[in-house]
Order: sequence, then C-alpha cells, then structure tokens
Amino acid sequence: MDFDLKGRVAVITGPAKGMGAAVTRKFAKQGTDLALLGRDTAAIEPVADECRALGSKVIIIGCDITDEDVCQAAARQIDRDFGRIDALINVAGGTGPIGKTGAQTTAEEFDQIVHLNMRGPFNMVRAVVPIMQRQRYGKIVNVGGTFGMRGRSGRLAYSSSKWGLRGLTKSFALELGADNINVNCVAPGMVDGPRFRDKVVPEMAGRLEITEDEAARIHADDYALKRISTDEDVANGVLFLASDVSRQITGVDLPVDGGWAAL
Repeated sequence: MDFDLKGRVAVITGPAKGMGAAVTRKFAKQGTDLALLGRDTAAIEPVADECRALGSKVIIIGCDITDEDVCQAAARQIDRDFGRIDALINVAGGTGPIGKTGAQTTAEEFDQIVHLNMRGPFNMVRAVVPIMQRQRYGKIVNVGGTFGMRGRSGRLAYSSSKWGLRGLTKSFALELGADNINVNCVAPGMVDGPRFRDKVVPEMAGRLEITEDEAARIHADDYALKRISTDEDVANGVLFLASDVSRQITGVDLPVDGGWAAL
C-alpha cells in the first residue's frame, strides 16, 4: 500500500536495530527522507546505507535523547538540512530491571528507565513541535508497550515508564490537535527477535524444564492470534499512524500484540 510519504521527512530515534531498523526501512521504501538519531552513530550506518540505496536522503545525528539541549540542537540541524519535519517516531528506549518485584527494584533503577522511556520522548517532542507548528502539520508516534496497558509482575519500572508514556501521548494529542499535529502510541507486545529467542524463551524453558520450542508456543498461546509479533508488524502500525491514512486518529494506543492487551 502506498501511504503517500514520498518526499516527507521523518525523524526516527533508535534506528540501528530491531523494530527501529524495521521502521526505518519501511519509511525508506515509501520514499521518505530520514533523520536517524542515536548515541552510537556507527551502528546506524548500515541501516542508513540500505535506505540511501532505496533513494532516501539520510542524515545521521549523534543524540542522547535524555539530554534536552542535544535534542534541541538535533531538531535545529534537521530543520536546516531538510527545511521541515513531518514525522517524529520515538522508538529509542530501554527495558529496565527484569524479574525484580517493585520492592526489589532500587530507586536508581526506577529513575533510570523512567528517565529514558519518558523524558527521552518528552525531550524529542518538545524539540520538533515548534517546527511542526510552523508548518501546521505533523505526526508523532511514540513506541510504548503492552506492559504499559495491563501492567506486568516483575517489570514494575518498565511498566510504569510505558504507562507514563501513554499519558504523555494523550496530553500532547489534546494540546497539539489545533495545530494539525497527530500524536499516537504504538504498543508492541512480545516481539520475535534476539531478546525473545536468546533470553525470554531459554529462561522459561529452563524454569519449566521444557524445550525452547515448547516455551515459544506457550508465549504464542497467550495471544488471540496464536503467534508472536514481528518487527515488521510493529513497523506497519507505525507507518499507518505516521501517514494521512490515519488523519482523524489521535491520542490512541494501538496494540500490536496479536490480541493480548485489549482482549
């Protein structure tokens, strides 16, 4: 499907791997020009080269999204280079402590993941909003998670940060709607990839004394569609919300989880 994104400019944080890389490639295939932001610029280069080969103009900017001044400087550079910002996709984030109860989680661990998963997108939205307001157009898509919709034992810090990101999304949507700026959140469930295959599945297999294939099937059985999401599934949801196909949708949480959080 053509989402009519050719020649638009998208800013993507966390584009080097996983769903961030999948999102980046999706936009490039649509003919979108890209500003790719991350702390490790060398890790972004292979994805950037793929996108350039598809015809996209691509710039890479070193950016720590938890630093407000760095985010503001990045937005100014993108504005100078492209003259506009049509979409901001906040993918960058972290997982925080896994398997710890709230009582076991330290204040430092809690603060670290909340700072990254909430303050980071907050800084980026504030950096690009003046440009979007100037052009009276913009699409902001925050990548949250279904643990921020149902909660999760053993993931209190991460879950709290993603609940907070939902509040940030909805409040910005209300405030920026009059400027023709849509703000939405894509909430992936478990995504099939290195973390799922190398950490989640072996941990369950060892704990339950079953094979890794059986552990993967138990996870899949939690979902209505009986399958684990892929990076491509998440990227498709992001692309939809970043396009004018979704022009009348703002302030929503879109679970991409095969039917877990919403059912």
